Amino acid sequence: MPFSIAIHGGAGTILREQMTPELQHAIEADLEKSVRCGFEILRSGGLAIDAVTAAVKVLEDSPHFNAGRGSVLTNQEMVEMDASIMDGRGKKAGAVAGVRHIRHPIELAKAVMQDSEHVFLIGEGAESFAFERDFPYTEQDYFYTDRRYEQLLSMKEKGLFALSESSYPDDKKYGTVGAVALDNNGNLASATSTGGITNKKYGRVGDSAVIGAGTWAENGVVAVSTTGMGEHFLQENVAADVAARVRYLQETIECAAEHIVQGELKARGGEGGLIAMDKCGNAHFAMNSSGMYRAMINTQGECKIKIYADQD
Repeated sequence: MPFSIAIHGGAGTILREQMTPELQHAIEADLEKSVRCGFEILRSGGLAIDAVTAAVKVLEDSPHFNAGRGSVLTNQEMVEMDASIMDGRGKKAGAVAGVRHIRHPIELAKAVMQDSEHVFLIGEGAESFAFERDFPYTEQDYFYTDRRYEQLLSMKEKGLFALSESSYPDDKKYGTVGAVALDNNGNLASATSTGGITNKKYGRVGDSAVIGAGTWAENGVVAVSTTGMGEHFLQENVAADVAARVRYLQETIECAAEHIVQGELKARGGEGGLIAMDKCGNAHFAMNSSGMYRAMINTQGECKIKIYADQD
């Protein structure tokens, strides 16, 4: 049976003219480390659900992406993280939102799926569940980066919660991370993790934690992980809609993904994209933005890493 994996580190406005060679190299190195980490699990006969978890954990550990250690800050200068995961076998799923002291939110989402009767836990309750299962308590200091603090101060001065100016090449990028995979038993899986949006208030939660909007996996159909302005992806239920088009209309993942990303989503002003993988291990990256951090290792074992939308 074929197996493959694809990952993303967020989509949006990513500007070549502000990307230094050093930063690009560092980002590409993290993307390669992530996709190879997941692929090694698949190559050794492991499950897709474990591969996507491992790949996302690598991205959560990197300060270059808005998830885990690189998460943006809320209006209260805190990190609040969301994540979700779905196993194509029986469509089991787990999700968490608003967690502040968990180094790898994707691991907690997986624990919710595997070790509880629930699908979605939030805030203090999600963390209580984690600590009962011996997840280590991680201080907020671990997640702080100078870059995210500068972003927050700039946006507070302007009274914004979305970036209007850039001092980094990807300041206008919606920094979700995610992975989709097919294992050699034909199982599909998807995982998504994010720090949300800078200067968010009121316990805001986007699509990354919501099964059907940000994450979907269904054996024999498709695995999807999205990235973009979460409100639009929630309103269009993007991940599940891709799956529905594949399931009911027998569309290819490319046709289904492009129809939504370039159609309904773009029409309502939703910038971003998604990664999808079909039952044969074919991956597709769809975006209506200038870039998406992305990588894949296909069924032939070829590794491809890209940043900009105009890269073949």
